[in-house]
Amino acid sequence: MQLLSFLIWDADPELFKVGFLQLRWYGLLFAFGFIISQQLLYYIHKKEGKPEEDVDTLTVFMVIATIVGARLGHVLFYEPDKYFADPLEILMIQKGGLASHGAAVGILIALWIYSNYKIQFKGFKLLKTKIKRPNQSYFQVLDRLVILIAMTAVLIRVGNFVNSEIEGKPTGSSTGVFFARNVTETLVNSRTGLNSVDYIKSENQAAKPGIQPIKLIAEFKKGYDEKDVRPYLEYNIKRILVNDSYVKKHIYEQPDTPLNYTLVMDKGTWNAIIETNAIVRYPTQIIEASGYLLVFIILFMIWVKYKIDLPEGRIFGLFLILLFGLRFLFEFLKENQVDFENTLPLNMGQLLSIPLIIAGVVVLIRSYKLKSS
Repeated sequence: MQLLSFLIWDADPELFKVGFLQLRWYGLLFAFGFIISQQLLYYIHKKEGKPEEDVDTLTVFMVIATIVGARLGHVLFYEPDKYFADPLEILMIQKGGLASHGAAVGILIALWIYSNYKIQFKGFKLLKTKIKRPNQSYFQVLDRLVILIAMTAVLIRVGNFVNSEIEGKPTGSSTGVFFARNVTETLVNSRTGLNSVDYIKSENQAAKPGIQPIKLIAEFKKGYDEKDVRPYLEYNIKRILVNDSYVKKHIYEQPDTPLNYTLVMDKGTWNAIIETNAIVRYPTQIIEASGYLLVFIILFMIWVKYKIDLPEGRIFGLFLILLFGLRFLFEFLKENQVDFENTLPLNMGQLLSIPLIIAGVVVLIRSYKLKSS
């Protein structure tokens, strides 16, 4: 039963890499979310008799607003001191750091511009014209777009799971996920002489609830003698397992006991089979993705039933309440992203969700008043 109790997750976030060019799963899923959204938006516009050429314009607005808003949201809400000390870091999105609440603000602003102005460039001059799009008021546009945003959020959270980021808290039980990627990267990149690291479940007794036994299989690079390998294991690797801040979040290794390992020679390479313990955590990325998928299905079915007959703001209000209400609850299962959150009664994700939930209630009430008037 112990062998079936938890998942070992050590996926490589890179799909492939050629020289300095790389394609990461997160970026692919992020882009795929916009592709699906664009096709759904074509379908919605066709069913409602709206100009399909507006979809391309909306897509550009959405892509720019999401990326810029999410990046600036992370900078302002989570790590302002770090980025203001080195503003060029703000542009390095590939290093991570996107906030969904920032994306929400960016999208709200971008869609207001889309709903009220026609934007075009003439040479280097930006031209804007006040317009009125039929059946495309601000709230009507939001009602359609948030359906697609919910689907995109699903794929983004799956990308977070592949990247082993936004991890959950320890489950304190035998079920959960051992996120091994940080352990792998730290061990292989720490001049320990390792070529690769792998993991399998162990049949040993669990150290305590939430701490599950595993075998860490460390393959050394060719050319190492046994007299070199043992000191590396007993000092360097032991020290990393016990002291490294990232590794300690995922590996439970008792500091006052010798490293428990067996050396095996395989095809001219030393392999160390290390008996240690994994800390299993909630797969909050998948839990969150499942919740957002449910939100997408609910909102899409409401649109299928009512289409343009739905009072404006109804779907948007429900979206804010459902998605950010779930986000508020899911945050209880997550580790805080930055240290200052440890001093707050609620973490930053929860604090930012509250005003959006309240806004959703206000918008929803407004939509019912519109229907009754």
